[in-house]
Amino acid sequence: MRRIYLAAVTALFGLVAGAAASQSLPELNKVLLRELQQAHNLSGMQISKIKAILARSGVAGQGNPAITKRPLSTAQCLQRLPGGTRAGIRNPRFEKICGARYMAPLYDPATQRPEDAKACIDQFEFPNIPCAYPVVWVKASEAAEICSAAGKRLCDAHEWEGACQGALEPPDYRFDLAKGRDLSGAVNAMRGWHNKKYAASQKWSYGNSYKVGVCAASSFKSPGCSGGGFRNCGSNTYPTGSFSACVSRLGVYDLNGNAAEHMNLPLAPDQMSSKGSKKLGVTEMKGSWFIFDKYRAHPDWCRWRAPFWHGTKVKSSGSHANYHLGFRCCKSRN
Repeated sequence: MRRIYLAAVTALFGLVAGAAASQSLPELNKVLLRELQQAHNLSGMQISKIKAILARSGVAGQGNPAITKRPLSTAQCLQRLPGGTRAGIRNPRFEKICGARYMAPLYDPATQRPEDAKACIDQFEFPNIPCAYPVVWVKASEAAEICSAAGKRLCDAHEWEGACQGALEPPDYRFDLAKGRDLSGAVNAMRGWHNKKYAASQKWSYGNSYKVGVCAASSFKSPGCSGGGFRNCGSNTYPTGSFSACVSRLGVYDLNGNAAEHMNLPLAPDQMSSKGSKKLGVTEMKGSWFIFDKYRAHPDWCRWRAPFWHGTKVKSSGSHANYHLGFRCCKSRN
């Protein structure tokens, strides 16, 4: 029976390399939307909004099916989960706190309980479903729209960093350093102070040093993928949650490896998503991606903040998208 179930799952998703290549991106997105609705109990209106965002993009989804080669199938990932099903990874305590499936409370274990959390974060990269492939080729503006359509919001940078480090700390954005500067100057001034502050306490989601083989970081770039184009670069990611040890102390998976992730970096107090602002700041790309065990393209420790790569305001229609860049959402608690 279990073999029949796993075969059915593989057929449903069409996400093993051969099946994916035989389907178009719109066809795969249709399956994605159906699974989103089932997994997160989204309304028809919510699904329609997400569908419109994906369709408007033309490239957003789980990768170009014509070129993407998966290192692990959905069925193989499911075999790694407790009991061989998604139910085995659900956390009833987290679901009660967050009011949603597959979310983890953000808090400081040294002084708080999970119930004290003021916000929650997706445990998995969007679509936030165990053993689904991350959605990539999404601009920061589109990520913010999708999170909103799903009843959530794009996380602030310090929330992602706390989820990775295993302890949420109070926001420490040096807004004073951003005053009077252009976007690039503001980001680099703030990041310089921040990275120096945390340089002596570098951690990864799973421990105090980088380790090969712990996270979904042993895949490969497509041959001929240099400039990052949709036609040449496959999103050769793993299913989310494939690596059970790639989890933070707060229960959040794949913060290192798989897809890098869009986050909001506020440059002023009125740009903080965690404070209810809809204005938002500039783009921040967090984490490492699926080739890092073979080629470490940049630092990727939890509280490291990047230079202003491909930088724009989050809500800019020209914000960056590529084959290894996805996102996850947060949700404030009342």
